[in-house]
This record gives sequence, structure tokens and C-alpha cells, in this order.
Amino acid sequence: MTESPHPPVPKQATDPLTVFEPGKVEPDLRAMTRIVLRPIGSPLPLGFFTLAIDSVLVSAFQWGLLPAADHRAVALIVLPAFVVQLIVGILAFISRDSIAATLMMSFATTWLVDALVFYSEPPGYADAIGIFFILFGVFAAFMLTTALLKRALALVLLVAVPRFLVSGIAALTGVLWVAQAAAVLGFLLTAVAMYTAFALLLEDSRGREVLPVGRLGPARHATHDNLAFQLRDIERQAGVRRTL
Repeated sequence: MTESPHPPVPKQATDPLTVFEPGKVEPDLRAMTRIVLRPIGSPLPLGFFTLAIDSVLVSAFQWGLLPAADHRAVALIVLPAFVVQLIVGILAFISRDSIAATLMMSFATTWLVDALVFYSEPPGYADAIGIFFILFGVFAAFMLTTALLKRALALVLLVAVPRFLVSGIAALTGVLWVAQAAAVLGFLLTAVAMYTAFALLLEDSRGREVLPVGRLGPARHATHDNLAFQLRDIERQAGVRRTL
């Protein structure tokens, strides 16, 4: 037997750091991954207090308790509510509560619309703002179906839906008693929002539920279970996963 003129080349050892093998790499990546969460104070009491204060102001204007000549003053008082609830919505998104964040930023939009319309009173604004309020009432009804696990939040939406629908009808028709009905619903919304804000503020300050907020299911687990439950499936949540 003759020997081969070229001796066999020894097989090089594979470097595990340069060869992609999902079965080996993925466990290593999971061990190396760290998700950092920054606890913040709950912005919801501020958001609901803002909703209550400005809702009673707009309702007083609708009822006629404030003269029509004060429309610019009402606009200037309502405008800061847009800024405050916008900030509340951003902080709620950071807190990973998309339902509360969407609600707060949606209310911020209504304050901005109210402020701009009350201040300038452009021609034909009544029909435009009437349609806007009706559409917002429909949107709030959809929001209500997603907020049933938080009864206090659901109660705010339960009052907000007819309040905006009736306000839209009042703007479109110009009928005084319809506007006054919308104002009554606005005063009721003020009471509900004030209660919710106070209940959440007491809960944060005492570290326990003092006034009933009515959390159910996952919403209750979020405030009563341990850290392991809070971190369950966190890799699939918005801000951590690759796509929304």
C-alpha cells in the first residue's frame, strides 16, 4: 500500500463563540439578558383630579352658570388640563398600563379641543364639536369594554360615554335642556372621577386599599401578588418585545 502524497488535514476544533447554534446560543442570551424597570409614583390620581376639576367647569358653562362672555376665560383654565393629562398619559405608558394611558391622553385631546374652540369660537364650530363629542363617546364605549377589570375606571367611562354623546347632541341641536342634561352628566362625572382619584391616592399613601377600587382578575393580582407574578411573560410585553 502506498502512502498518500498529501497527509490528511486535521479537523479544526469548532469555536462555540463563532458558530451559531440556536440550541446553544439562546440559553446563553437569556442568562445574559437583564430587564431594568424603574418604579414611579402612580400618575392616575392627578389625572382623575384634573378630569374632575375641568369637567365641573365645562359643565357649569354648559348649564349657563357661567355667562357666555366668559368663554375665553374658560378656555384658558381648561388648557392646562391638556398639558397635565398629557403628562399623566405618558407616565401611564411608562408604567405599562396602556388602558389608563390611552384614556388619559384621550381626555387630554378633549381638553385641547374645548380650549381651542371656546377661545376662538370659529364659524360652524358647534356642528364640528358635536360630531367630535359623539365619536369620542363611541370610542369611550369601546374603552369601557377593556376596562371592566378595574371597576372604578370602568365607572368613570360608564358616565363619560353618555356625557359625551349628549354633549354632542346638544352641540348639534342647540337645545337648552339637552345641554343642561349634558351638564348634569358632567357633574356626575366630576363626582365619580373625584372619588376614583381620592381612592387611588389613599391606596398609594397607605399602601393598601382603603376605599374600594374594584380591581378584578389580573388587575387585582397586579396589586396583591408577589414580584414573580409581575414579571411573568415580561419578555412579551410592549417595550421589551421587538415589535408592537
